[in-house]
Amino acid sequence: MIAPAHVQLMARYNRWQNENLYTGADRLSDVERNRDAGAFFGSLHATSAHLLWGDMTWLRRFDPASLAAPALPAKGEFARLWPEWADLRQRRVAFDARIVAWSETVSEAWLAIDLTWTSSDGSRTTTKPTWVLVTHFFNHQTHHRGQVHCLLTQAGVRPGDTDLMLMRG
Repeated sequence: MIAPAHVQLMARYNRWQNENLYTGADRLSDVERNRDAGAFFGSLHATSAHLLWGDMTWLRRFDPASLAAPALPAKGEFARLWPEWADLRQRRVAFDARIVAWSETVSEAWLAIDLTWTSSDGSRTTTKPTWVLVTHFFNHQTHHRGQVHCLLTQAGVRPGDTDLMLMRG
């Protein structure tokens, strides 16, 4: 099982890496950020929007008082949730602060319980250990940030360091 300190570390890492990648993506034009580059969600913008949507969805499951995510869009429609890059970036920054604040409330007892949730499309209800779901939450972020990193690299942008061990603070 993971510990609350791990959750806090991963929340800070998530914030650090999102700032890293959004800063890199800021160097691209809207056309470049919205170009279908063959990623699972198509573009860098759509992948970034999916990641924010996923974070909002999971945090609402962990903390019912948290801001609800918009309704699940079709796979190719994530960029339409927040079509303006500046708005998506602002929401990302604010939500990353929310994730960090939430991480500071996590207890060992809460991580040890099971959590039951219904999928976003309403098709299934599942119960899993909370610590496994929190691990998934952070793994999902890392997975899609890796895609964004690849898209930035293909566009000629070199993001900063991504190694957890290099994070300060």
